[in-house]
Amino acid sequence: MSNGRPIPVRDGDSTPFWNGVDQHELRIQQCQACAAYVFYPRSICPHCFSDQLIWNVSSGRGRIYSYTVVHRSFGPFEQEAPFVVAIVELEEGVRMMTRIVGPASQVKVDAPVRVTYERVDDDLTLPYFQLEETR
Repeated sequence: MSNGRPIPVRDGDSTPFWNGVDQHELRIQQCQACAAYVFYPRSICPHCFSDQLIWNVSSGRGRIYSYTVVHRSFGPFEQEAPFVVAIVELEEGVRMMTRIVGPASQVKVDAPVRVTYERVDDDLTLPYFQLEETR
């Protein structure tokens, strides 16, 4: 644990993803057989069952698909409330659960977001998202 937080496990499937996050790259897999993007990291394409998955760097841009504001939390997250947990749909079409940084009052479904990186400690960086400025 990092500051009491649970630490993501880097395994054979997810290590390239976490290594990318360490370098401030949001890496997602793409199937060479059917061209579909895949997230979360895995060894088999969920669309066509091919094992020919490669890693690409995502644009890091997407839209909020859904979200909730956590007003009460516990343990290592207790002092961080309120915070926003969201499902972000990336431009590549995959969805990922993440946090939205910034004012919760401005978060809304379909709002454009881009990835940002939160360094928790020397061993852990997490991909969060922030609202894009709209003009």
